[in-house]
Amino acid sequence: MTRKIRLGAFLPGGGQHIASWRHPDQPADGATNFEFHVKLAQEAERGLFDAYFLADNLSVGFGGGVEGGNARIAGLEPVTLFSALAPLTKNLGFIATASSTYEEPYNLARKFASLDVISGGRAGWNVVTTATETAAQNFNLDQQHPHAFRYRRAQEHVQVVKKLWDSFEDDAFTRDKKSGVFFDKDKVHYTDHSGEHFKVRGPLNVARSPQGHPVIVQAGQSEDGRGLAAATAEVIFTAHQKLDTAQEFYRDIKARARGLGRDPSHILVMPGVAPFVGRTEAEAREKYDRLTSLILEKDGIALVEGLTGGELDLTGVDLDGPLPPLAPTEGMKSRQALIRQIATENNFTIRQLYQWIATARGHFTVVGTPVQIVDILEEWFTNEAADGFNILPPWLPTGLTDFVDLVIPELQRRGLFRTEYEGRTLRDNLGLPFPQTRWALARGATLAAE
Repeated sequence: MTRKIRLGAFLPGGGQHIASWRHPDQPADGATNFEFHVKLAQEAERGLFDAYFLADNLSVGFGGGVEGGNARIAGLEPVTLFSALAPLTKNLGFIATASSTYEEPYNLARKFASLDVISGGRAGWNVVTTATETAAQNFNLDQQHPHAFRYRRAQEHVQVVKKLWDSFEDDAFTRDKKSGVFFDKDKVHYTDHSGEHFKVRGPLNVARSPQGHPVIVQAGQSEDGRGLAAATAEVIFTAHQKLDTAQEFYRDIKARARGLGRDPSHILVMPGVAPFVGRTEAEAREKYDRLTSLILEKDGIALVEGLTGGELDLTGVDLDGPLPPLAPTEGMKSRQALIRQIATENNFTIRQLYQWIATARGHFTVVGTPVQIVDILEEWFTNEAADGFNILPPWLPTGLTDFVDLVIPELQRRGLFRTEYEGRTLRDNLGLPFPQTRWALARGATLAAE
């Protein structure tokens, strides 16, 4: 079977760009407008996207903030939102972000398993460790946990969640009215986990879904993040500006996975791409310039301060001068390094830096025609830099519609993207294998040995 590009759609209702809510096409209340989210989900499904992807914040980010823009100061909890959107779609997957630092494995496993059942096997969990002091202060802490601690906890957290998702075997429920046997008790299993961070007896009180369990997604790029991704992730959302750094990350992840006994083809690396699409290059540039002109200076400053770890104070600093030195923090280490890299390699002033990262927080922004954009996607896809891409339309719904109407047909013309969905579950469409329970695997190994 010919390898195809996989596509996620990163669609925060409040818009991706920090000034998108000021654009005439973007509803100002998009973040909390359910009907708008319905429209976005159905538009993504029209474009045959694999999944609707949402980040999540556990605190309010004023001004530019880490995720950007006052229009996203308040929003909807992703799993709740996706549970409402799932019945209004048929094939689109739903990847929701949830924190391994501030959620207990049992509650998280239960709500994602529920979404997976409600959607008929179209759920995914984006595992994050949540890197802000403001979030920590909402969960009984004065300061966030150290970076290394968060990732150790995340490793164990994912282990426990996967054990909980294996509580019921796929055929555990007989529901035989004649005999009165509702389930096979031999196919229901306690979790019995006791580790450094968690003690969980189980079993989970949600059955398996048609895709086995939700797809596990991860987005870290630091050394700890790469280790977590290689060990646990099935999809990796990553940020790169250049082909060579994307290739280094891609090859490193695949090598690490192979070293852990995993099949590298079962881990999909999907860099973020924010496209400004025009029928001509001039039209695409006009769209970029128009949105850039809507940035409020104070939001741009807040964005740079947030993405560099929250310790940098740009009060009184010349915005048309260089970015000051950055002290290391316990926040998003890889993103801090990327922002510095963008500033240095492009010789950006602070103002130029916030104008560039205002669209996608360090993900790759491309401005051009459908042919120019697909040339880039194809180059990355065919040269060990990506298995697919998470598309971040700069403003909504127009940025998404532009991609669906202009870029998707060019991808299809080149044979790089599907013309119809392959299946009904997220795993089917991503080309990922069905995960057998550890109990089924153990029985298979026993039978093979006999």
